[in-house]
Amino acid sequence: MVPSYAYGIDLGTSNIKIYSLADDSILIEKNMIAIENKKNVFAYGNSAYEMYEKAPANIRISNPLTNGVIADINNMERLVKFFISDISKGGLKPADFYIAVPTDITEVEKRAFYDLIKEANVKARKIMVVEKAVADGLGMDIDVKNSQGVLVVDIGYDTTEVSILSLGGIVLSRLIKTGGLKFDEAIRQAVRREYNLLIGQKTAEGIKKSLGALEKEGKGAIVYGRDIVVGLPVEREIPTSLVNSCLEEHFNTIIDSIKVILERTPPELGADIFRHGVYLTGGASQVSHFAELVNQSTGLKVNLAQRPMESVVLGMARILKDDNYKSVAYAIEGMGK
Repeated sequence: MVPSYAYGIDLGTSNIKIYSLADDSILIEKNMIAIENKKNVFAYGNSAYEMYEKAPANIRISNPLTNGVIADINNMERLVKFFISDISKGGLKPADFYIAVPTDITEVEKRAFYDLIKEANVKARKIMVVEKAVADGLGMDIDVKNSQGVLVVDIGYDTTEVSILSLGGIVLSRLIKTGGLKFDEAIRQAVRREYNLLIGQKTAEGIKKSLGALEKEGKGAIVYGRDIVVGLPVEREIPTSLVNSCLEEHFNTIIDSIKVILERTPPELGADIFRHGVYLTGGASQVSHFAELVNQSTGLKVNLAQRPMESVVLGMARILKDDNYKSVAYAIEGMGK
């Protein structure tokens, strides 16, 4: 049988995830590009991330995606072409593209996702879009096509999307600009305030990810940075209690959004959500104590995704493999299939 070429794409601000139907594989790379002298591509993906905060002035490293929407279409097109070429080992074949988009963005912003694939020169036969929250649900093995209400909270790098799903569609959705990046910034500010210490974004991200393990061991986080007072590099131990207290404000912002959506949920769907609980996913959803706080604040059971960073792209894989779920994908009006 001739392999059918189709890709499911989840464009995240921090990571890009691409599922390839032909070889049933998932590519996960940093959504970053390094441009040398304003024109030449110096590096992309994980190798660009390695250089982040370390590159000289003539190399600019950026995320072409901001707050869930495309901020730099030219570099995003370059990245998509590079990654699709990598997956297909340089032999681009005509393929169908399914792309996950946030619900709470404008039609113009959605169209930008369509244009991105069309203009990236990746031989797109058909371009379809899937609501991100629906793909999330499928990726967590929830049957999104039945009539029960499902509450999905996807905490990404720049944004958090809170959605109620039912019958293969989205009943309510809210996108807020709080995510992993805000958590990292809060850690950096707290360390600067308490210790007169400047740390990089990668260091803050490392503290955030290791928080749970450090608490189990009863240790603080060892960090390296620059002392603002003397201007020299130093090593410090940061207590986990400081990290927890600085993250709380952002956790509460997300929990408030969950409550707003719950207050607007029709009673019958609310009953389903009470029975099944809330589904937490997204790369930043695993931060220590967040799930407990959601449980305490809402009284709902919290279901954590097994593979939180991949739940959208796993859902895209199900859509491509199972004809039963093809109907959740749609073409953008006026753009044809």
